[in-house]
Amino acid sequence: MLMLNMRKFKKYIVFNVFFMFFSLGFAGSFEDFFKAAELDNESAVVALALRGFDLNSQNEKGDSGLHVGAREGSLKVVSFLLTQRAVRVELHNRQGESPLMIAAIKGHLDIARQLIRRGAEVNKPGWTPLHYAASRAEPDSADMVRLLLEHHAYIDAESPNRSTPLMLAAMYGNRDLVPLLLEEGADPSLRNDQGLTAVDFARRAERDDLAELIAQRLRQRRAPGR
Repeated sequence: MLMLNMRKFKKYIVFNVFFMFFSLGFAGSFEDFFKAAELDNESAVVALALRGFDLNSQNEKGDSGLHVGAREGSLKVVSFLLTQRAVRVELHNRQGESPLMIAAIKGHLDIARQLIRRGAEVNKPGWTPLHYAASRAEPDSADMVRLLLEHHAYIDAESPNRSTPLMLAAMYGNRDLVPLLLEEGADPSLRNDQGLTAVDFARRAERDDLAELIAQRLRQRRAPGR
């Protein structure tokens, strides 16, 4: 009986030692994966994939490797991840953001193109990639907006408080975005839950030139015969 108990005890010890080392190895792999995605270390990500690491792993913020790569502009890592069928392109983080939304607000055009080719959703309920792109003030933000519109982004998409991309562009975005969105058919008469229009957004940001441009488009729409 004592011999049997000793055998069980040894098996228990071996199992727990194995589990401890396995857990430590997994923890190290988890950290290595997100660091590699941040630094665009493709070879490290490939090595982890060959070891069976879950490429859909999410960190404490809910970000996946694609989120991190899209944020940091890690084109090589993102390109590799998108070749893996098991990788889910529409994983959302805790803020409800997709990798495409992150790429849109960061202006990483090549990554956005690859995500779209892989099936990333250009249109989704609530905040959309177009909202994010429209709120970016950098000079190249118009290129991202054009890309999304080319792939049928809904130009008057409503956020949870019914704000549209035009409203965000009027308040936060590059000044080229307001005329671009208006030319593409954005509706300047829409109001959000607070009753604010794109004109109000522009005025709140003291962008009087954009407020006048939007107001002019409104007057044109209301002109007799239009």
